[in-house]
Amino acid sequence: MELELSDEQRLLQQTVRRFVREQIVPLEDRLDPDADEIDPDDHDRLVAEIKKIGLYGLGIPAEYGGPAIDLVTECLLAMETSQHRAGLYAPCYGVFGGSNLAQLYEANEDQKQRYLYPTLRGEKTAFFALTEASGGSDPARAIRTTAVRDGDDWVINGGKMFISGADRADYGLVFARTDPAQGRNGITCFIVDTDAQGFYVRRVIHTLRSAEYATELQFENLRVPQRNVLGEVNKGFAIASDRVSRARIPYAAACLGVAMRAQEMSIEYAKVRKTFGDMLATRQAIQWMIVDNEIDIRTGRWLVLEAAFKAERRQPFATEAALAKLVATEAAGRVVDRAIQIHGGNGVTKDLPLERWYRELRIRRIGEGPSEIQRLIVARNVIGGAFH
Repeated sequence: MELELSDEQRLLQQTVRRFVREQIVPLEDRLDPDADEIDPDDHDRLVAEIKKIGLYGLGIPAEYGGPAIDLVTECLLAMETSQHRAGLYAPCYGVFGGSNLAQLYEANEDQKQRYLYPTLRGEKTAFFALTEASGGSDPARAIRTTAVRDGDDWVINGGKMFISGADRADYGLVFARTDPAQGRNGITCFIVDTDAQGFYVRRVIHTLRSAEYATELQFENLRVPQRNVLGEVNKGFAIASDRVSRARIPYAAACLGVAMRAQEMSIEYAKVRKTFGDMLATRQAIQWMIVDNEIDIRTGRWLVLEAAFKAERRQPFATEAALAKLVATEAAGRVVDRAIQIHGGNGVTKDLPLERWYRELRIRRIGEGPSEIQRLIVARNVIGGAFH
């Protein structure tokens, strides 16, 4: 793996950084500190700019109209698009486009025409429903939602928890147990329309996150046609786990972007803030916090890029993705915590983005698989490899 960025990567990184600093950050001066949307006119104007420079559809494979960039470059750009107040959960307010439901690339042509392509064009929105009240860390055994075949339909009963965007979506991917006798080999993925009879958003769940509330879903004799089975019956868990593992890498990269910006802010502040007649930057306590920030950022960055490098080359990357997600989310939380300490009272005001990052980063240690599960993945792979 090359340690230096290519000229193209460096140019893209600089372009996106400049876009965030010159276009996104100034807009936030006029927004509520917890906003996750911008004015539609501003959104359309910025989308047109992104399309002009050829970066619309980040995360979308080139064969589906996305920019032709590899996963390493995508992660480098994710570190840039998150460097603003709402950047963790609303990076650049969606003006780079893209689709979060990578599982839909497994769809057949009929399903792509009805769901994937309209989503990529921005005509439909979707949700991903795997987690249930019985647990999200071990979905293979925790799923209680059932789907029973009835003629040409499947009848779904059960519920899901902590599902983002389901109250505003047109459809979603719902994972249900179709073979009670099996664990991960008895789960099927269904494409479910939100206007179907028997689909209910029971409540909106308020969390630490400013952007996009989570929801609780209920399915009551919800009928889904056989043509809406994504992939094969009883093979849905493989669709979920393979794509989720890969998605953890840019997810981790976005956390590091926030940490990088918090570090910049801390250094800038330490150079101008005076206490007892001298700059904060001359205080050993402050210097050590900034050094610890740098260690956290550089360690997380290396692990993210290594995971992206292996995933892009279709090498085994489960251990690397777990390490990247684990280290980056925990490290970013520590960096922002230290940044708040360096800024003192200003750090906990809504005048600065630090308090929002602090709240939202706490969720990242749970989302996409909690830290404890990432440790289990690494332990299983490392210890198992040592004995075989």
